[in-house]
Amino acid sequence: MKSEQTPLWRTLLNGWMAIAGRFGGVQTLLLLVIFYLILIGPISLFSVFGRRDQLDKRALWRKESAWQESESSGNDLERAKLLS
Repeated sequence: MKSEQTPLWRTLLNGWMAIAGRFGGVQTLLLLVIFYLILIGPISLFSVFGRRDQLDKRALWRKESAWQESESSGNDLERAKLLS
């Protein structure tokens, strides 16, 4: 009985997939770092240096509640028809 060996193409494919998996992990990390440095980093720096308070947290300690009234037009039949 002849023992079955793995074909050469399968061995090469498995080796290539191992190498490609490592390159893929490095490439993903590199793309995420570039994305952060180009987009999210400068936006957060402008927000910090511009002293913008996106969530209005500074004024919260002066208030009793964080509730804000909505700017909707009310609860009427025409508005309900638009929502459906």
